[in-house]
Amino acid sequence: MNLKLAFTGSTETGKVILELAAKSNLKPVTLELGGKSPFIVCEDADVDKAVELAHFALFFNQGQCCCAGSRTYVHEKVYDEFVEKAKARAMKRTVGDPFKSGTEQGPQIDAEQFEKILRYIRSGTESGANLETGGDKLGTKGYYIQPTVFSNVKDDMLIAKEEIFGPVQSILKFKDLDEVIRRANNTRYGLAAGVFTQNLDTANTLMRALRAGTVWINCFDVFDATIPFGGYKMSGHGREKGEYSLKNYLQVKAVVTHLKNPAWL
Repeated sequence: MNLKLAFTGSTETGKVILELAAKSNLKPVTLELGGKSPFIVCEDADVDKAVELAHFALFFNQGQCCCAGSRTYVHEKVYDEFVEKAKARAMKRTVGDPFKSGTEQGPQIDAEQFEKILRYIRSGTESGANLETGGDKLGTKGYYIQPTVFSNVKDDMLIAKEEIFGPVQSILKFKDLDEVIRRANNTRYGLAAGVFTQNLDTANTLMRALRAGTVWINCFDVFDATIPFGGYKMSGHGREKGEYSLKNYLQVKAVVTHLKNPAWL
């Protein structure tokens, strides 16, 4: 029997699964893997709304989301204002028992992930990014991490290249669309992207240019059973949801039979 595998998880584990599938019976595999999704705030954006949406895009589920908007690109004209308001929003974020009403952020999933995130935070500081707020564990019990915001982040820093999978927002500055398109696509990942603009032409340009499986315009993490979801490049292949997902579980068969005295002859 030739089974079908569907895996959601890290890119590293996805590679192993694909290799094992090839070595066994060439079973088909679809993979929904890691991401380093750009969230692009254009110069015409309502900064207050953009800050709130970018905050949600990154900090949702303690940052443990494969499509998290973990590279926040902000136009230079609104960059300083955005950074100050993003910092203020992170400082107001309620961290604590996730079962209590009003809590926005609970603990990380386990000790390994907790320590990994703290290493990335230290890397950001050591590489020259500005630590605006957060940057350490919270409390003495559990795997709680302070909501962390970095500004002055450069594309070659680890916090801008690798999937942190935690509550760490990296804010980068850009000048024009051509630049941000090039930089946003300069990644091994391609799971999702977010665009915040009031200009329809800008939105159309970015949605076509960004190499990502899902592009959200003035929203983020909006899902539906009919909308296909999956990644480009090292974010996997195949799609979940929608009619596209069904094709992963089907095979085409061609049947040819000889016709004696066909009618058209």
